[in-house]
Amino acid sequence: MQKLSRQDLHSLENYSAMRDEFRTQVIQHKKNRVLRVGPNVTMHFEDRLVMQYQIQEMLRAEKIFESDGIQEELDAYNPMIPDGSNWKATFMIEFPDPDERAVRLRELLGIEDATYVQVSGHEKVHPIYDEDLPRETAEKTSSVHFMRFELSQEMVNALKEGETLSVGIDHPEYQHVIEAISGSIRDSLIADLD
Repeated sequence: MQKLSRQDLHSLENYSAMRDEFRTQVIQHKKNRVLRVGPNVTMHFEDRLVMQYQIQEMLRAEKIFESDGIQEELDAYNPMIPDGSNWKATFMIEFPDPDERAVRLRELLGIEDATYVQVSGHEKVHPIYDEDLPRETAEKTSSVHFMRFELSQEMVNALKEGETLSVGIDHPEYQHVIEAISGSIRDSLIADLD
């Protein structure tokens, strides 16, 4: 998937005029890129359109219009665009109550290593995570992680030929699996593998 460049971005003025329509498009698009894995984990699979929206929103919020500032945003968000052999996801642990969240983040230490995607007939693929900076400590995990799942060409081919895709977490304190991703979510994820 092609990375974003300055030519792909709209000026602040143009973006302001099209923002509502673009936002509606992205919200609809993201519905096919979000998986709930059990009651407290959501995985948002990122792609070029989602990152374009994130950059446009940052430029708008921070009123960034200078070349250096725009490039900083591109440099920050482009790494989240899949490269054709992987999926990139924002992994969120969600407990609304702050006290419960504090306890659970301690109990869920190491959940990143226990997360996986699996193509039927192949080994589980555990993520490479938090490449930008460490997000967990010796005492607790973070509520947000950035993950990259690298697939072999054999896995990519198998998915395109119709093999089943599952996503799961096998942590002693949190065990949930989606046995077969189907429909528009599966189609959207497979489109990342071109």
